[in-house]
Amino acid sequence: MGDRDKRQAARLVDRIIEEVAAWPHVNTNEHRFEGREFTLGPREVGHVHRWGIVDVPFTKRLRETLVEEGETEEHHVVPESGWTTRYVEDDDDVEQAIWLLRLSYLYHVNNLKKTPKGEEMFAEIDVAEELEELDISEEVRAAFERRGVIET
Repeated sequence: MGDRDKRQAARLVDRIIEEVAAWPHVNTNEHRFEGREFTLGPREVGHVHRWGIVDVPFTKRLRETLVEEGETEEHHVVPESGWTTRYVEDDDDVEQAIWLLRLSYLYHVNNLKKTPKGEEMFAEIDVAEELEELDISEEVRAAFERRGVIET
């Protein structure tokens, strides 16, 4: 990857960082290998690498669904895990990476809302409504339903 490509990748990744860091209660921290990670309390929503890679964790079943639908790819280092990788090379990739990170964020918000503190912290976030806005497939919806994130 040339210097120009590296600078372009860094600019695209910066857009992702700016967006995700603005979400309620998201913290950003340094991540190894020139990256930033996004956390919600002790839970990692995902992380980015400056050279244009976004890694997002899901349950294995949900990851399989997202990979089958072409929304993301298996993780570039640990493909058998629930982690996914999205390569960011243009504006469409930025939007897709943000979509994946928001999906992960909503999954964690929903789980945290099941606690008294989380219920109060995330009262303003309607997970079911936001999932509708993300226009998820029936298969992704089913994966969330199996985990008790949204009701049928």
